[in-house]
Formats: sequence, structure tokens, C-alpha cells
Amino acid sequence: MNRSRLAPGAGIVTAPGDRPVLRTSEGEFLRIDTGHVGPGELVDRLTEGEGQASSAELDRLIEAFEEAGHAVTEPRRPPLTGRTVHLLGDPVLTEPLARFAAAEGAEVHPIAADDLAGLAGRWDTAVVWCLDSPVPEGLWDEADRLPARHTAWLRCHREGAHAWTEPLASAPGDVTAAHVRLRRLAATAAHRELAAYWAGHRTPDTGPHPTEPAAALIAALLIADLIAWASGGPHRGSGLPARRRLRLIDLRDLTVTEHPVLPVPEVAPLPAPTARTAP
Repeated sequence: MNRSRLAPGAGIVTAPGDRPVLRTSEGEFLRIDTGHVGPGELVDRLTEGEGQASSAELDRLIEAFEEAGHAVTEPRRPPLTGRTVHLLGDPVLTEPLARFAAAEGAEVHPIAADDLAGLAGRWDTAVVWCLDSPVPEGLWDEADRLPARHTAWLRCHREGAHAWTEPLASAPGDVTAAHVRLRRLAATAAHRELAAYWAGHRTPDTGPHPTEPAAALIAALLIADLIAWASGGPHRGSGLPARRRLRLIDLRDLTVTEHPVLPVPEVAPLPAPTARTAP
């Protein structure tokens, strides 16, 4: 039988002359009513202590810790265990992302853009595409169809001194790259200039390219979105859910700002003009 241990991030604090207190993984402090159980017995049962004390009251106390999620009997499984992540794009960004995804338990594979159309739709699979440049017109059109096949779709790119991480899309109706472009055009008075910039009507790129710390930061942010996807909910500590969050990373000082973004609803085409007859 596996022994219970304190959950990752949780700990027991004993102030001199006071009862033990549980510090939860969220940082809350909760007083523990140990009843007739000695604090040392509880600590030994929940840590690597040598104590083997057991009693009905101690067993009930340990069970209460487990039910509240403050103690576990199984070792922690990395959050991306059982998930497959296909990567493509520029190595300066994909290489740290591959290391981080593997460290979190994902099975990581490179993939070519031409293979996306034939990729089987799977709920446990994500495609991540990272560019150290603006996105050429039409490059992400095929990948934007992945959420309709219930394959997660995540991406990032750089425009000058700014990197963008776009919302993760994993189901029909989620925010696609095309939606982000439309929202950004609608949000700026310089929409003609921005469209021309994306279309390639610009001077040669002068960087700055992501440094190793910047690339690690971008990869970590993308991993946070993948963890949120794998857990089925928003990542803890983030202000916006991963499927509605557009991030802007300033590569000069590594500041990160978040912006909410929503999908763009489809609209019906305008009716065809009818022929007018002379009176």
C-alpha cells in the first residue's frame, strides 16, 4: 500500500508554542486540528520521516488531507503525459519548446507544413508553429482548420521587437490565426499599413531576434497554454483563459502584456443586386 505524502507545494509549518498549520500549494495557511494525534506523528506520516505510528484517528486525519487534495499517494504525473505535440517553425523557438514539452511529459515530434492536411484529428494532439518573423499571407490557413478536427492549434511569431503568442484553439468556434488578424486590423487606425506589412511590403528585417532568455520565456508561456489545454481548464494564476488570450512580449525588456480576443463570427454574404426595371 502506498503511503500518503504531502502534495507538491504543500507543507506543514509549526510556530513555536502553537498548533501546526498547513501551507497549501496555493499559499494559504490553514490551522490543523490534530485532536489527540501528536503533530510529530502527523508530520512523520506525511513526509519521509521514520515514524510508523498508526491509529484510527491518525488514519482519519490523513484521509481528510487526501480528500482535500493536500496529500497524495501516487507520484505526480507530468501534466502533458499522454499528449503528443507536433512542432514546426524556426529552431530558435522550437528547440527550447521541444525540451520543455518533453520535460512536462509530452511526446514531441517534428512535422512539416505539407503534412498538416493529412494529420489525423485527435483530442490528445497539439500542433505548435513558431516563427521568428511575421506570418506570410496564407501560411497558417491549413493549420486554422485543425480545431475543426479537434486537434489543438497553438502558434507564435515575431514582428520587429515584439513576439506574439496567440490563443490556443482546440475546438470549432475557437480563436484562429485568421480571427486574430481581423481583430488586430479592426483595433488600429493604421489597418492599411499593418496589412501591407503582413503582405511583405516592408524593408528587410532588422531584428531583434529572440535571445536565449527571450526564447525560453516564449516557450514557457506556450507550455503554460498547453498545460491549460491538457488539464481542461485555465492555467492557474493566469488572468485570461488560454483559448481567449493574446500575449505581446517585448523582446527588449521581456515584459509581457495580455489582451482578450474573441473569435470573429461568420456573417452572411450580401445579397446579390437585383435588376431594376424601368417604370
